[in-house]
Amino acid sequence: MQETLLDQEQTKAASSSNSKPKLGFLGVGWIGRNRMEVIAKHNAGEVLYIADTTEQNAEEALKSAPEAKQVGSLESMLRKPEVDGIVIATPSAFHAEQSELALRAGKSVFCQKPLGRNVEETRRVVEAARSENKLLGVDLSYRFTEAMQQVYKVVQSGELGQIYAIELVFHNAYGPDKAWFYEPKLSGGGCVIDLGVHLVDLAMWAMDFPKVKQVQSHLFAKGKPINMAEGKVEDYASANIELAGNTHMQLSCSWNLPAGQEAIISATFYGTNGGVAFKNVNGSFYDFVAERYYGTKTEQLCTPPDDWMGRAGVAWAERVAKGEGFNDEAEEFVKVAEVLDKIYGR
Repeated sequence: MQETLLDQEQTKAASSSNSKPKLGFLGVGWIGRNRMEVIAKHNAGEVLYIADTTEQNAEEALKSAPEAKQVGSLESMLRKPEVDGIVIATPSAFHAEQSELALRAGKSVFCQKPLGRNVEETRRVVEAARSENKLLGVDLSYRFTEAMQQVYKVVQSGELGQIYAIELVFHNAYGPDKAWFYEPKLSGGGCVIDLGVHLVDLAMWAMDFPKVKQVQSHLFAKGKPINMAEGKVEDYASANIELAGNTHMQLSCSWNLPAGQEAIISATFYGTNGGVAFKNVNGSFYDFVAERYYGTKTEQLCTPPDDWMGRAGVAWAERVAKGEGFNDEAEEFVKVAEVLDKIYGR
């Protein structure tokens, strides 16, 4: 279990400071730069190289990591024998190819989600990590919030009894500001692959990745039903997912929804002995609570603040520092991609 990340973060970072991995950062827009800064702040990795096609991004990143060198491409970083790992935060269309290139060059990889635009791409990257025995991480960052750690503990403890329903919601009152998000060939899909991926991952992870029996879905763009063959991406989706063990999972996610607040984010697990939920507070993208439900009574398990952004990258870098190679947990990325492909009717 990953709760040690929250309990022993500082200790581990300090103890591994002598052997921290040397890292290259590919794509340093705001997410890539945040991950770089958090890894550096926790002393979990050494920022050696930076590459970005936008000069302004690279310049901003170098302000945070003045000791790093700017290079022109991923290939330039892969030719450096001293580089232990590559952190990738580029547009989705490039994730699988860049991750595979880095792994084949003998580098560990930490990539933004989605790892691939479909299950085939995702599987190819995982196979590359396996054959090269390299640690592969994906920035499924909500796993590392204190709130979700608390929810995970409750679900895993069995105290909820038979979990028969899981409700997953991610409504974003905004939409992406980059054109490629709206091109299915580049993005792999719309709000499901962008937002829903996090919630499907949280639910499947908490439930130990049960077999998926059946998926039914409805995709909409600007209020009209679509299918992926039309060359559009969905801005609203709902899906019913039947899991082995008689668990019913329901997903709703959207971009540009008139939600009355910036975001509605939650993963709620209902069992025969009560419920537990991970949810955002006051429309925030960053503040989360964990709540335990007993009939009409609510118990708060944890509340903000929680400095969770970038924690997944720190955990990956610390594992690279310990010399960890391929881990079978990477198969989880494939299992989540399979669910998304079913939602998309692929």
